[in-house]
Amino acid sequence: MATDTRARILEATGELYRRQGMTATGLKQIAAASGAPFGSIYHHFPGGKEQISEEVIYAEGVRYGLLVGRQLAAVTDVVDGIPEIFASAATLLVELDYTEACSIETIALEVASTNERLRLATEAVFTGWIDGLTQWFAATDLPNEVCRSLALGCLTSLEGAFVLCRSLRSTEPMIAAGLAVRDRTRAALHARVAG
Repeated sequence: MATDTRARILEATGELYRRQGMTATGLKQIAAASGAPFGSIYHHFPGGKEQISEEVIYAEGVRYGLLVGRQLAAVTDVVDGIPEIFASAATLLVELDYTEACSIETIALEVASTNERLRLATEAVFTGWIDGLTQWFAATDLPNEVCRSLALGCLTSLEGAFVLCRSLRSTEPMIAAGLAVRDRTRAALHARVAG
């Protein structure tokens, strides 16, 4: 855990949001989980929970981006590597007993229609991830618009699979999603060769 009080608050908040969502997390719980005095919350985050949430969104976006980026960089064949990436997410879900998933997804669902500031933060994170996945799919030499479509499908499949896996307490949706994204990518490559 981080030693700096501000960093501890952000780290604890991110973990709480991954486990139970933003709405269910209170400032007193954040203070307790971070080991910080309650008053230090407003000292470091005068904007209260909204400010903490916005900063957590960006911090979690970077954290997940780096995690997935390392996995993507290790893949030598884009098509065959897709199921491995989804299987890795499934393994993590099992290791965490389905208690944690993508906090950005969780927050986005909570704020999309209620808080424009936080919606914009989740939009920025998702846009960054889509751009990164689009670049990754570019290794296939498919046109950029096809790579972007594959990136959107990949991220949508991954995030949707997180929800289903946690609800069903099964990795089956994650494995199926990985195979579907692989098959869609393979079909796009075959269409390019045939065209």
